[in-house]
Amino acid sequence: MSVFENIAKKFVEARLSAGSLSEYPGEAPLTLSDAYAIQDEAITLWPDAVAGWKVGRINGADAERFGTDRLAGPVFNKLIRHQTASEMDSPVFAEGFAAVEGECVIIVAEDADPSKTGYSTQEAIALVGSVHTGVEIASSPFSGINDHGPLVTISDFGNNYGLIIGDELPDWDTLEFGRWPFETLIDGQTVGTGDASGIPGGPIESFRFMLENSARRGMPLKKGMAITTGAVTGVHAAHVGQKAVIKTHGARDIDLRLSAVGKFVDSPA
Repeated sequence: MSVFENIAKKFVEARLSAGSLSEYPGEAPLTLSDAYAIQDEAITLWPDAVAGWKVGRINGADAERFGTDRLAGPVFNKLIRHQTASEMDSPVFAEGFAAVEGECVIIVAEDADPSKTGYSTQEAIALVGSVHTGVEIASSPFSGINDHGPLVTISDFGNNYGLIIGDELPDWDTLEFGRWPFETLIDGQTVGTGDASGIPGGPIESFRFMLENSARRGMPLKKGMAITTGAVTGVHAAHVGQKAVIKTHGARDIDLRLSAVGKFVDSPA
Protein backbone atom coordinates (compact mmCIF):
# COMPACT_ATOMS: atom_id res chain seq x y z
CA MET A 1 0.00 0.00 0.00
CA SER A 2 1.38 3.42 -0.96
CA VAL A 3 1.78 6.30 1.50
CA PHE A 4 -1.14 8.10 -0.17
CA GLU A 5 -3.35 5.03 -0.05
CA ASN A 6 -2.60 4.55 3.64
CA ILE A 7 -3.54 8.13 4.55
CA ALA A 8 -6.72 7.91 2.46
CA LYS A 9 -7.66 4.60 4.08
CA LYS A 10 -7.27 6.01 7.59
CA PHE A 11 -9.41 9.06 6.81
CA VAL A 12 -12.11 6.95 5.18
CA GLU A 13 -12.13 4.46 8.06
CA ALA A 14 -12.49 7.29 10.58
CA ARG A 15 -15.34 8.83 8.61
CA LEU A 16 -17.21 5.57 8.06
CA SER A 17 -16.96 4.62 11.74
CA ALA A 18 -17.87 8.12 13.01
CA GLY A 19 -14.47 8.17 14.66
CA SER A 20 -11.89 10.84 15.32
CA LEU A 21 -8.23 11.53 14.58
CA SER A 22 -6.11 13.51 17.03
CA GLU A 23 -3.20 13.73 14.60
CA TYR A 24 -2.77 13.71 10.84
CA PRO A 25 -2.57 10.03 9.80
CA GLY A 26 0.86 10.09 8.19
CA GLU A 27 3.18 12.61 6.57
CA ALA A 28 1.21 15.65 5.44
CA PRO A 29 1.30 16.32 1.67
CA LEU A 30 3.74 18.93 0.40
CA THR A 31 2.27 19.66 -3.03
CA LEU A 32 -1.15 20.17 -4.56
CA SER A 33 -0.71 17.06 -6.68
CA ASP A 34 0.04 14.96 -3.59
CA ALA A 35 -2.97 16.37 -1.72
CA TYR A 36 -5.33 15.62 -4.59
CA ALA A 37 -3.75 12.19 -5.04
CA ILE A 38 -4.76 11.36 -1.45
CA GLN A 39 -8.25 12.75 -2.07
CA ASP A 40 -8.60 10.72 -5.26
CA GLU A 41 -7.59 7.53 -3.44
CA ALA A 42 -10.17 8.26 -0.74
CA ILE A 43 -12.90 8.83 -3.35
CA THR A 44 -12.27 5.33 -4.72
CA LEU A 45 -12.64 3.90 -1.18
CA TRP A 46 -15.82 5.76 -0.26
CA PRO A 47 -19.00 3.66 -0.75
CA ASP A 48 -21.05 6.32 -2.50
CA ALA A 49 -20.97 8.30 -5.74
CA VAL A 50 -19.73 11.87 -6.09
CA ALA A 51 -22.81 14.02 -6.75
CA GLY A 52 -21.24 17.45 -6.34
CA TRP A 53 -18.16 19.37 -5.25
CA LYS A 54 -17.26 22.03 -2.73
CA VAL A 55 -14.96 24.90 -3.62
CA GLY A 56 -13.07 26.56 -0.79
CA ARG A 57 -10.58 29.40 -0.54
CA ILE A 58 -6.80 29.34 -0.37
CA ASN A 59 -5.68 32.63 1.13
CA GLY A 60 -2.65 34.88 1.35
CA ALA A 61 0.83 33.45 0.99
CA ASP A 62 -0.55 29.95 0.39
CA ALA A 63 -2.40 31.17 -2.71
CA GLU A 64 0.84 32.62 -4.08
CA ARG A 65 2.82 29.54 -3.11
CA PHE A 66 0.46 27.06 -4.78
CA GLY A 67 -0.56 29.24 -7.73
CA THR A 68 -4.31 29.03 -6.99
CA ASP A 69 -6.73 30.69 -4.58
CA ARG A 70 -9.20 27.80 -4.48
CA LEU A 71 -9.41 24.15 -3.45
CA ALA A 72 -11.90 21.37 -4.17
CA GLY A 73 -13.50 18.47 -2.31
CA PRO A 74 -16.16 15.91 -3.24
CA VAL A 75 -19.74 15.97 -1.98
CA PHE A 76 -21.30 12.52 -1.98
CA ASN A 77 -24.82 11.60 -3.05
CA LYS A 78 -26.13 10.45 0.34
CA LEU A 79 -24.87 13.62 2.00
CA ILE A 80 -26.77 16.02 -0.29
CA ARG A 81 -30.23 17.02 0.90
CA HIS A 82 -32.82 19.51 -0.26
CA GLN A 83 -34.19 22.00 2.23
CA THR A 84 -37.35 21.12 4.10
CA ALA A 85 -39.69 23.49 5.93
CA SER A 86 -38.59 22.17 9.32
CA GLU A 87 -35.31 22.36 11.21
CA MET A 88 -32.89 19.97 9.53
CA ASP A 89 -30.71 17.55 11.46
CA SER A 90 -27.12 17.91 10.23
CA PRO A 91 -24.62 15.30 11.44
CA VAL A 92 -20.99 16.28 12.09
CA PHE A 93 -17.98 14.61 13.71
CA ALA A 94 -18.47 15.33 17.40
CA GLU A 95 -14.79 14.96 18.32
CA GLY A 96 -13.46 16.40 15.08
CA PHE A 97 -13.97 19.73 13.32
CA ALA A 98 -17.38 21.14 12.39
CA ALA A 99 -18.59 24.37 10.81
CA VAL A 100 -21.50 25.75 8.80
CA GLU A 101 -21.06 27.84 5.67
CA GLY A 102 -23.80 29.69 3.80
CA GLU A 103 -23.14 29.39 0.07
CA CYS A 104 -24.43 29.96 -3.42
CA VAL A 105 -24.87 26.54 -5.02
CA ILE A 106 -24.63 26.12 -8.78
CA ILE A 107 -26.43 23.19 -10.44
CA VAL A 108 -24.69 21.95 -13.58
CA ALA A 109 -26.84 22.29 -16.72
CA GLU A 110 -25.20 19.66 -18.93
CA ASP A 111 -22.39 17.12 -18.86
CA ALA A 112 -19.06 18.86 -19.36
CA ASP A 113 -16.94 17.82 -22.33
CA PRO A 114 -14.60 15.17 -20.88
CA SER A 115 -11.81 16.23 -23.24
CA LYS A 116 -11.95 19.90 -22.22
CA THR A 117 -9.69 21.00 -19.37
CA GLY A 118 -9.72 24.79 -19.81
CA TYR A 119 -12.70 27.13 -19.54
CA SER A 120 -13.33 30.82 -20.08
CA THR A 121 -15.79 32.67 -17.87
CA GLN A 122 -18.39 32.68 -20.64
CA GLU A 123 -17.96 28.96 -21.23
CA ALA A 124 -18.53 28.36 -17.53
CA ILE A 125 -21.66 30.54 -17.50
CA ALA A 126 -23.08 28.47 -20.36
CA LEU A 127 -23.02 25.39 -18.10
CA VAL A 128 -24.91 27.00 -15.20
CA GLY A 129 -28.32 25.37 -14.88
CA SER A 130 -29.52 27.29 -11.82
CA VAL A 131 -28.22 28.97 -8.67
CA HIS A 132 -29.58 28.21 -5.20
CA THR A 133 -28.95 29.27 -1.65
CA GLY A 134 -27.39 26.50 0.41
CA VAL A 135 -25.31 25.38 3.36
CA GLU A 136 -22.10 23.42 3.25
CA ILE A 137 -21.58 21.25 6.31
CA ALA A 138 -17.82 21.38 6.83
CA SER A 139 -16.67 18.55 9.07
CA SER A 140 -13.76 16.16 9.46
CA PRO A 141 -12.78 13.53 12.02
CA PHE A 142 -9.42 15.35 12.25
CA SER A 143 -10.00 18.19 14.70
CA GLY A 144 -6.95 20.09 13.50
CA ILE A 145 -7.79 20.01 9.82
CA ASN A 146 -7.93 23.79 9.45
CA ASP A 147 -4.71 24.36 11.39
CA HIS A 148 -2.27 22.84 8.89
CA GLY A 149 -2.95 24.65 5.63
CA PRO A 150 -4.91 23.91 2.47
CA LEU A 151 -3.09 20.72 1.46
CA VAL A 152 -4.22 18.91 4.60
CA THR A 153 -7.76 20.22 4.02
CA ILE A 154 -7.75 18.93 0.44
CA SER A 155 -6.52 15.51 1.50
CA ASP A 156 -9.60 14.83 3.65
CA PHE A 157 -12.37 15.49 1.12
CA GLY A 158 -11.81 19.24 1.38
CA ASN A 159 -13.27 19.14 4.92
CA ASN A 160 -16.79 18.42 3.63
CA TYR A 161 -19.52 16.33 5.21
CA GLY A 162 -22.63 17.35 3.36
CA LEU A 163 -24.68 19.97 1.58
CA ILE A 164 -28.16 21.38 2.02
CA ILE A 165 -29.61 22.85 -1.18
CA GLY A 166 -32.13 25.62 -0.58
CA ASP A 167 -34.37 27.71 -2.81
CA GLU A 168 -33.44 28.83 -6.30
CA LEU A 169 -32.35 32.45 -6.15
CA PRO A 170 -34.80 34.80 -7.88
CA ASP A 171 -33.50 36.09 -11.22
CA TRP A 172 -30.25 34.20 -10.68
CA ASP A 173 -29.45 34.48 -14.38
CA THR A 174 -28.54 38.15 -13.92
CA LEU A 175 -25.49 36.85 -12.00
CA GLU A 176 -25.66 39.98 -9.84
CA PHE A 177 -24.63 38.19 -6.67
CA GLY A 178 -24.60 41.37 -4.62
CA ARG A 179 -28.40 41.33 -4.79
CA TRP A 180 -28.58 38.34 -2.43
CA PRO A 181 -27.12 39.21 0.97
CA PHE A 182 -26.54 36.35 3.40
CA GLU A 183 -26.64 36.29 7.19
CA THR A 184 -25.50 33.39 9.36
CA LEU A 185 -26.74 32.97 12.92
CA ILE A 186 -25.62 30.39 15.49
CA ASP A 187 -27.83 29.94 18.53
CA GLY A 188 -29.65 33.13 17.59
CA GLN A 189 -26.54 35.31 17.36
CA THR A 190 -25.36 36.79 14.06
CA VAL A 191 -21.86 35.51 13.31
CA GLY A 192 -21.46 36.76 9.76
CA THR A 193 -23.03 38.83 6.99
CA GLY A 194 -22.09 39.44 3.38
CA ASP A 195 -22.85 38.55 -0.21
CA ALA A 196 -21.15 36.36 -2.77
CA SER A 197 -19.71 39.32 -4.69
CA GLY A 198 -17.11 39.45 -1.89
CA ILE A 199 -15.62 36.17 -3.09
CA PRO A 200 -12.80 36.95 -5.56
CA GLY A 201 -14.26 36.40 -9.00
CA GLY A 202 -17.56 35.45 -7.39
CA PRO A 203 -19.37 32.12 -7.66
CA ILE A 204 -18.80 31.91 -11.41
CA GLU A 205 -15.03 31.89 -10.95
CA SER A 206 -15.42 29.11 -8.38
CA PHE A 207 -17.52 27.17 -10.89
CA ARG A 208 -14.98 27.76 -13.66
CA PHE A 209 -12.23 26.53 -11.34
CA MET A 210 -14.23 23.39 -10.53
CA LEU A 211 -14.87 22.63 -14.19
CA GLU A 212 -11.11 22.65 -14.79
CA ASN A 213 -10.08 20.92 -11.58
CA SER A 214 -12.46 17.99 -12.03
CA ALA A 215 -11.70 17.56 -15.72
CA ARG A 216 -7.96 17.48 -15.14
CA ARG A 217 -8.47 14.72 -12.58
CA GLY A 218 -10.56 12.62 -14.97
CA MET A 219 -13.87 13.40 -13.25
CA PRO A 220 -15.61 16.00 -15.46
CA LEU A 221 -18.75 17.61 -14.09
CA LYS A 222 -22.05 15.90 -14.87
CA LYS A 223 -25.55 17.29 -15.42
CA GLY A 224 -27.33 17.88 -12.11
CA MET A 225 -24.22 18.00 -9.94
CA ALA A 226 -24.27 20.61 -7.16
CA ILE A 227 -21.25 22.90 -6.77
CA THR A 228 -20.84 24.94 -3.59
CA THR A 229 -18.95 28.07 -4.55
CA GLY A 230 -17.46 29.43 -1.33
CA ALA A 231 -18.44 30.59 2.15
CA VAL A 232 -20.30 33.87 1.72
CA THR A 233 -20.20 35.04 5.35
CA GLY A 234 -17.19 32.99 6.43
CA VAL A 235 -16.48 29.60 7.99
CA HIS A 236 -18.34 29.45 11.29
CA ALA A 237 -17.19 26.74 13.67
CA ALA A 238 -20.02 25.11 15.62
CA HIS A 239 -20.61 22.13 17.86
CA VAL A 240 -23.06 19.29 18.28
CA GLY A 241 -26.32 20.61 19.68
CA GLN A 242 -25.98 24.11 18.30
CA LYS A 243 -28.57 25.57 15.95
CA ALA A 244 -27.69 27.55 12.82
CA VAL A 245 -29.85 29.66 10.54
CA ILE A 246 -28.75 30.87 7.11
CA LYS A 247 -30.78 33.76 5.78
CA THR A 248 -30.67 34.84 2.12
CA HIS A 249 -32.65 37.65 0.50
CA GLY A 250 -35.30 36.16 -1.76
CA ALA A 251 -35.15 32.64 -0.30
CA ARG A 252 -36.47 30.80 2.74
CA ASP A 253 -34.27 30.64 5.81
CA ILE A 254 -32.40 27.36 6.17
CA ASP A 255 -32.65 26.11 9.76
CA LEU A 256 -30.43 23.31 10.97
CA ARG A 257 -29.16 21.74 14.17
CA LEU A 258 -25.86 19.92 14.42
CA SER A 259 -25.92 16.36 15.73
CA ALA A 260 -23.28 13.68 16.20
CA VAL A 261 -22.69 11.65 13.06
CA GLY A 262 -23.37 7.93 13.22
CA LYS A 263 -21.78 5.25 11.10
CA PHE A 264 -22.12 5.96 7.41
CA VAL A 265 -25.10 3.63 6.94
CA ASP A 266 -27.02 5.84 9.37
CA SER A 267 -26.27 9.02 7.45
CA PRO A 268 -29.17 10.87 5.78
CA ALA A 269 -30.08 9.52 2.34
